[in-house]
Amino acid sequence: SKLPTTTIREAVEAIIKESKEKERKFVETIELQIGLKNYDTKKDKRFAGTIRLPHIPRPRMKVAVLADAQHLETASKIGIDSYSVDDLKKFNKQKKPIKKMAKKYDAFLASESIIKTIPRILGPGLSKAGKFPSLITHTDDMGDKVADIRGTIKFQLKKVLCLNVAVGNVGLTEDEVTANIVLAVNFLVSLLKKHWQNVKSLNIKSTMGKPNESTRAAPCLRKSSNLFSGPYGSTTH
Repeated sequence: SKLPTTTIREAVEAIIKESKEKERKFVETIELQIGLKNYDTKKDKRFAGTIRLPHIPRPRMKVAVLADAQHLETASKIGIDSYSVDDLKKFNKQKKPIKKMAKKYDAFLASESIIKTIPRILGPGLSKAGKFPSLITHTDDMGDKVADIRGTIKFQLKKVLCLNVAVGNVGLTEDEVTANIVLAVNFLVSLLKKHWQNVKSLNIKSTMGKPNESTRAAPCLRKSSNLFSGPYGSTTH
């Protein structure tokens, strides 16, 4: 790995320290921002990959269950929002209310008996929002499934050479955030066509982080601490 672990730890330490000096009314997320290079988004194959981080970056991520009777009961016990088939039918395939529900939650789970009927009951709304539910069976532990969703990040190359994912929060320890970052970056590099040669810059920032002058030239990498600037690239154009 070409990752300078010491540099990462120092950057994480600075972010957590700053967040404690200016305490917010919410737990700030720590984001990893990656600038890529030598990629043609029109010609090169666009990649996508997900990885479960060891320490949950977004513990407050809102998850709802589209549930059968057994899962409705479980969701109620562990404090997870749930919707029965009857609840879903009440939407009457109306686009606006379905869109509003999709916006309210970050992700969905659905019981095995319900997941196949979702397109018929709700239409394409959840799929269009990129939030089609993950399957939950009766042998799954609902708490574990929700933790998996909250701990999983997705890298997906679209039209711009900038990726942004949550890798921690200021409530985690420096070691925990550092471990998440190292795993996330090495996984991303494994997805890239030329691996480290496609990495232009790596930066981390907290939700309300201060701007860092060294990254001002890269429009998608503002308000961050530069982690990586070496033989394969820097944060300036």
